[in-house]
Amino acid sequence: MLAAEPDSFTAHHALGIIRAQQGRNAEAIEWIGAALTLEPDVAPAWANHGNLLSAAGRLDEALASYDKALAIQPEAFEVLLNRARTLLDLQRLEKALRDYDAVLAISPDHVEALNDRGNILRSLKRFEEALASFNKALALGPGLAETLVNRGVTLSDLRRLEEALADYDAALAIKPDSAPALNNRGFTLRELGQLENALANYNKTIDIQPNYPAALNNRAKLLCEMDRIREGFADFSRAAAIVRHAASVRPVADEPPHKTRHDREQNEYLAESVGKSSSFAHGVELKTAAINRSNDPGAVAARWRTTNPCSVVIDNFLTVEALEGLRRFCWDNAIWRTVYSDGYLGAFPEQGFACPLLAQIADELRRAHPAIFHGYPLLYLWAFKYDSRLAGTAVHADEAAINVNFWITPDEANLDPGSGGLVIWDTKPPPDWDFARYNGEAGPIRDFLTRSGAKSITVPYRSNRAVIFDSDLFHQTDTIRFKAGYRNRRINVTLLYGRHRRRSP
Repeated sequence: MLAAEPDSFTAHHALGIIRAQQGRNAEAIEWIGAALTLEPDVAPAWANHGNLLSAAGRLDEALASYDKALAIQPEAFEVLLNRARTLLDLQRLEKALRDYDAVLAISPDHVEALNDRGNILRSLKRFEEALASFNKALALGPGLAETLVNRGVTLSDLRRLEEALADYDAALAIKPDSAPALNNRGFTLRELGQLENALANYNKTIDIQPNYPAALNNRAKLLCEMDRIREGFADFSRAAAIVRHAASVRPVADEPPHKTRHDREQNEYLAESVGKSSSFAHGVELKTAAINRSNDPGAVAARWRTTNPCSVVIDNFLTVEALEGLRRFCWDNAIWRTVYSDGYLGAFPEQGFACPLLAQIADELRRAHPAIFHGYPLLYLWAFKYDSRLAGTAVHADEAAINVNFWITPDEANLDPGSGGLVIWDTKPPPDWDFARYNGEAGPIRDFLTRSGAKSITVPYRSNRAVIFDSDLFHQTDTIRFKAGYRNRRINVTLLYGRHRRRSP
């Protein structure tokens, strides 16, 4: 047919459909694309093209094809639904929400659309609206385990924890091996302070789905809170390896210039370091102490008690071996994966910032200074790496009882010994502020600090200096002026201990 009619839209399109049915998607895309060059005004062909591109993971191209189809047939229901799904996959949430609203205007009882719409609204932190969407979906389909889980998560966001548990239990009654239901049930039990029950849920989740990163990371945080830091870090590392493997088979998305610049510098540094690897690069636990024992706990505790609000600076924080080991771990590993628009990069335990040396430091620190930590468990940790041409963290407070912030880049990298450290205010957020507010936009926080007459202190940067303070206090990175070069980038590590006093279950 094609040989007889080489310019036939029908022949090209039919061959594309046949190739798709044979599982030869790349060829199918080419044949339907060729058909559309012959007759570009056929909406179903654009829709088919979009579906194939979406299946191939070429989401932006799929979106363009759906747009073409909808320009011809604006109310084509399936195309609207598929474009909404694609926008959701691309995390273009506001646009996806508009498409789902258009789908529901045509078909108000479309359960899948109601469920997806609820997930978008939850991601946008419009929790009550999300709840209404899930409620309607469940009124139409009461046995939907996935939607019960989604509603449970939203109820948990709203701190309606017992109601969330009821939804997870209902989901598990329908689908007893639902890993998402068990995982989220574990999270809610932890929030209720039922740590052993939460651990049992995570263990069962991981038995069902061993390579489930969210459950491994949740269990890791719980184990840290239960004083089983080393076990927790092993779970973090396992989850990070799973995620890295999955990322390695996906194309790298466009990244901002400061991330590209960092990665290029790191690759050049690693190329020069070939053959020089040591155990330091792996962040191994030391046979000797990691926390410098020359810092007298009694003197540190006295400084803590006599400072209002509570804060203390400790120099020579780590032993020489621990400091060198942590530097090498941070320099040698591709853990800097979270990108911040202000210009710095984050490394989190879920991304591999959870080596045995860090577990040793975190554990030794609270045991070395019991008068400060009062047995508080480690809740979370991260590191930030900065680009001196850009800014550091803006003013915020963190959700914990005690904040430990310490710096590891050599002093010779700092061009201004009077700055480069941390600014801490003597004021806490009002009791009615939630985490999103006191950890969010800097403008409203600064307005509050001005109105309340808050005073600040500046702790200048020093390598191997730790600043320990009440995590409720507002703080930010001081002005940074460091030398160019990969190993000169400022690195700070943050450890958070103890449940936030206003959010304890």
